[in-house]
Amino acid sequence: MQIRALTPADRPGLWAIVEPVVRAGETWALDRDMSEEAGWAYWTAPDREAFLAEADGRLLGAYFLRANHGGGGAHIANTGYMVAQDAVGRGVGRALCLHSLETARARGFRAMQFNFVVTTNAPAMHLWQSLGFAIIGRVPGGFRHPVLGDVDTVMMFREL
Repeated sequence: MQIRALTPADRPGLWAIVEPVVRAGETWALDRDMSEEAGWAYWTAPDREAFLAEADGRLLGAYFLRANHGGGGAHIANTGYMVAQDAVGRGVGRALCLHSLETARARGFRAMQFNFVVTTNAPAMHLWQSLGFAIIGRVPGGFRHPVLGDVDTVMMFREL
């Protein structure tokens, strides 16, 4: 598996990863009717640096890296990850997260914070904790899950 920078030519492949996650509405707080254009704009916003995991010419997952806040909060990184449905459970999320930690460190960030992790996303919760992230806050009922109703979200943090 190789992780590389996202390019404009990757737009259809990125959308093939993002669309099913957005449509399911179970892990990301994005409009479930989001268009491909809006998805591309979200993933490639000027404040983000985006990367893809691929193997044998197939896109397996993606992440973006950005400052969590500006000004006095710009030393804390924030990221978002998505893995292609048929690549789940194959170590792609772990590889993306490890790459993002290394990249954030190289960009001068001192820590990484996840602002909105849906607690019913057990694989993500387990992965982030196994990589040293701690839960530092909880929002009861912070996410409207399309099947389970209102579920908690957490904020997670780790130093780099």
